[in-house]
Amino acid sequence: MTSLDKPTDHGSPGDGPGDPQQGPRSAGATEATGSGEARAVTEAALFEAFGGLLGMVETVLPGLLFVAIFTIDKNMKLSAVAALAVSLVLVVVRLVRRTTIKHAFSGVFGVAFGVVFAMMTGNAKDFYLPGMLYTLGLAVAYIVTALVGVPLIGLVLGPVFKENLSWRTRNPGRKRAYTKASWAWGLILLAKSAILFPLYWWADTTQLGWILVALKIPPFLLAVWLTWVFLVKAPAPIDVFAEMEAEEQAEARSRASEGFDGVGAASGPGDPGGSDGSGGPGGDRPGRHRRGR
Repeated sequence: MTSLDKPTDHGSPGDGPGDPQQGPRSAGATEATGSGEARAVTEAALFEAFGGLLGMVETVLPGLLFVAIFTIDKNMKLSAVAALAVSLVLVVVRLVRRTTIKHAFSGVFGVAFGVVFAMMTGNAKDFYLPGMLYTLGLAVAYIVTALVGVPLIGLVLGPVFKENLSWRTRNPGRKRAYTKASWAWGLILLAKSAILFPLYWWADTTQLGWILVALKIPPFLLAVWLTWVFLVKAPAPIDVFAEMEAEEQAEARSRASEGFDGVGAASGPGDPGGSDGSGGPGGDRPGRHRRGR
């Protein structure tokens, strides 16, 4: 059971109908409490899923360093090495803080691909090309999965909310929210790609780099905010992990109860296999009857 599934507190005993000062808590107050809890849970989950403030730094800093050094020195190799080095430093920061490193590693791989592309072609603009292609591919993935009824944002956030894929068949309101959020992400990233790809052909490296850095955070924040809006208004997630744990506990209790009943039956007074070895109320053993014959 998630915190969203738990019943809200209806006040202390002094808040009951007999308290002339407080009186019963209104339905509106309970609804407001649940709404505030839903907001808090959703914000925490989104913060975790998208890396938080450090995740945004990991997204922006390598590209910013590359374009800054290239603007000043026009040295593609120095710019590329500096961007890759700062990405590795951010991984170390994650390790020291003992937080998840998936966002930092994705940044390292993205920068590494950019460095390889730029070195292979000799064109500094190609440092940005892998990231641009990834953005375009992600936009298409969001839109296509929303169209086929398996929205990508639900696949990403389902484990974070401990609901896995339960929203697909058991929580239609939540599925609609994930579908809306996937459309939002897809269209925002598609609009970003529509700006960047013409610049890749027409602008020089510094112009493309500074515009790309400027477009890193605002579209991302807009998509996260829209996702938050849709999910806050959606039904609470179904905690499938809590359900599985409850089922396991129920099975364990059932097995324990069956074992107890079996022991009680085996030692009962009317059991032929009881500990006294008697064959019934009279206590005569079958062997004695045979001997009597």
